[in-house]
Amino acid sequence: MYEKIDAYVLSLIEKSSPACTAWNIESVREGKPASWNYIDGCMITALLAMSEITGDQRYFDFAEGFIDWFVQEDGSIRTYDRKKYNLDDINEGRVLFTLYARTGKEKYKKAAGTLFQQIREQPRTFEGNFWHKAIYPNQVWLDGLYMAQPFYALYEKNFGTGDYSDILSQIENVRRHMFDEDKKLCYHGYDASRSAFWADKETGLSQNFWLRSIGWFAVALADLCEIIPEGAANARLRVIFRELMEGAARYADAETGMYWQVPDQGGREGNYLETSGSSMLAYAMLKGARLGILEKDYAAKGEKTFRGIVEKYLSFTDGELNLGGICLVAGLGPEDNRRRDGSYEYYISEPVVENDAKGVAPFVLCYTEIKRLAGS
Repeated sequence: MYEKIDAYVLSLIEKSSPACTAWNIESVREGKPASWNYIDGCMITALLAMSEITGDQRYFDFAEGFIDWFVQEDGSIRTYDRKKYNLDDINEGRVLFTLYARTGKEKYKKAAGTLFQQIREQPRTFEGNFWHKAIYPNQVWLDGLYMAQPFYALYEKNFGTGDYSDILSQIENVRRHMFDEDKKLCYHGYDASRSAFWADKETGLSQNFWLRSIGWFAVALADLCEIIPEGAANARLRVIFRELMEGAARYADAETGMYWQVPDQGGREGNYLETSGSSMLAYAMLKGARLGILEKDYAAKGEKTFRGIVEKYLSFTDGELNLGGICLVAGLGPEDNRRRDGSYEYYISEPVVENDAKGVAPFVLCYTEIKRLAGS
């Protein structure tokens, strides 16, 4: 099966170009033109990891050609608009550091600086956390920690002063405000102003836990623990990471090892085992065990989840693989979209699709950890 997964990933890049990818189902459905976005960023991150693990130059060549198309010689980025203050748009920038190190092209360093200017200017809550987007004032979404913080840490490590205190402070705030001590999970969103229609007026929290947002946070913590050098910040991040993983592991489906779209309500009518968030948690567990942050049995937990995804949602038909069980999109608001209210009914109502990069990329990232585990 692993040979088929390799062929599947290669087939996706063979069908793709910067102008039109085979994995961004959301953009295809809505007829959106090519843009700098987190979905492609996740996929390119996964492809660079595949290149590192396998030594296959095809992955790197595609990734470099893809980013090269967007990044101009002066460091400007095609379609990117800093004034949207959208944390999602930071995510794709994390690949710039690898590309700069491998190619020496100055435009990649300049582009990292372009994105870091947004980090400097990003509006913040009164506690100091970045707003998720300009259109979501005072809101912290769990997804946004993955979108911005690993890039922030990589910039500090490669081109900055090595000061990780702001990153740690923002994650501490998430732990303080968004972590449920009983359920041991983090809520999807937090509104520091308590004014959003979806937010609890006392706590500012959204109503439910959403698997993929927890997965994004888990991946962010696993990656940050690797990026940030040993020291007080790294030690504290490890504590928060272990706590989150211990909590999440409680909700694994006993048969498949996968996790539910609304994680704490497994088996409830309409709920389903979801691919993208399950892949992210498996990746985080496998990586955490490999780095010595989590107990070794977390590698087995992660491997079980990966195999569960393969058995349940990876199908081989007409000579091609298809990855199913992927929630296409979910969010909170804005004000003129009250359907996105954070209710249970909302989370299970969003389309479930095949082969979208929000599921494929985490699956491929998880696969690289499986390859590391196997020593290949």
